[in-house]
Amino acid sequence: MINNAKYLFVLAGAAFALSAQAQLRVEISGVGSNQIPVAIGPCANEAAAPAQISEIIKADLTRSGMFKIIDAGATTNLMQLDATSWKARGADALAACAVTPLGNGSFDVQYRLLSTGAGNDLSAMRTQVPTQYGRLAAHKIADDIYEKLTGIKGVFSTRIAYVVQQGRQYRLEVADADGENVIPALVSTEPIISPAWSPDGTKVAYVSFEQRKPVVYVQNLVTRQRTVIANEKGNNSAPAWSPDGSKIAVALSKTGNTQIFIANADGSGLRRLTNGSTIDTEPQFSHDGQHVYFTSDRSGGPQIYRMSVNGGEAQRVTFGSTYNISPRISADGKTLAYISRRDGNFQLYVLDLESRQEQRLSDTTSDDSPSFAPNGKYILYATQNGGRRSLAVASTDGRVKQRLSIQAGNIKEPTWGPFMK
Repeated sequence: MINNAKYLFVLAGAAFALSAQAQLRVEISGVGSNQIPVAIGPCANEAAAPAQISEIIKADLTRSGMFKIIDAGATTNLMQLDATSWKARGADALAACAVTPLGNGSFDVQYRLLSTGAGNDLSAMRTQVPTQYGRLAAHKIADDIYEKLTGIKGVFSTRIAYVVQQGRQYRLEVADADGENVIPALVSTEPIISPAWSPDGTKVAYVSFEQRKPVVYVQNLVTRQRTVIANEKGNNSAPAWSPDGSKIAVALSKTGNTQIFIANADGSGLRRLTNGSTIDTEPQFSHDGQHVYFTSDRSGGPQIYRMSVNGGEAQRVTFGSTYNISPRISADGKTLAYISRRDGNFQLYVLDLESRQEQRLSDTTSDDSPSFAPNGKYILYATQNGGRRSLAVASTDGRVKQRLSIQAGNIKEPTWGPFMK
């Protein structure tokens, strides 16, 4: 059963909808090195569902660049499937689903994934879903197919947050990973920057200038209540959550030059981490919460460093260029994403922290704000395209790329959230 409590803000969001608001448009280029052919047909009785579940599943898998979709016929009985006949048509697996209305505003969704070679079940799922969560049910099925056929967890049932600027209006928006179900979490005439998801996906930290200075807030997406986390003298910026959600790191200029501080998730217990005469900013916790990565100009130009959460000596991490900023760490702690300036271009790079091998992922020249997907295989970032800011996604092997844009306005400051429950 899909957990509804955490996502009631989706229903409340209609009251905040704006006429100028538009869904994200997703464009895909490139494919994975080895696409997996999967046969998928319409769900049995799909017309009874509030969402076209099979089409959402196919769109998710296509967007990943990892799958070749083979259209199959509609399923009439999930228990009587001949998957082996699809082997001759080039499919490695057959996915089938069925929908049954329950008469109480919910519907029952069943799904099976079968090997076309042996004809045996690779996976099966059954869930009862309220009407408004039809898309989420489809995303979870797509996640399951992705994981069973690649061995890697899918990220279709995640969300993203970003800032849209249209004229003098700024909107902090939340959307599903495919750009649908857009909900404005905050609307302001003052800039909003640096959104960051809490690990449980119920809150977003961000910086707002509505007090005519940068102040760090945390907003509960269920209740819409927000809390001031840092409103010290000077600038308050760059919030980042610890992996367990108990701490928030921020960059504060209360002591003169900007330094890294760590506080409890409610803003209490503020303590200073870095203590130098240079600028230290853009903190990010390591995957195990034992270190903080940050940007510092202590070597003469901006570079990325790492320090224990208990303080001590900072270790320099980046060396490939004279200008490296915006560190982000993959969930397994093995890969660092960042923005590097080379030949006048600001581009997305990744660094294997063990082998020290570096790779450029973007073809654009004005990138910023990278954010890993929870499975560590994709990175969301902002870039310049045709004179406007838009979002982009790149797979960490550089093969698959997406561009996310809206019809009007600039879209920037993206962050990829955790899985929906």
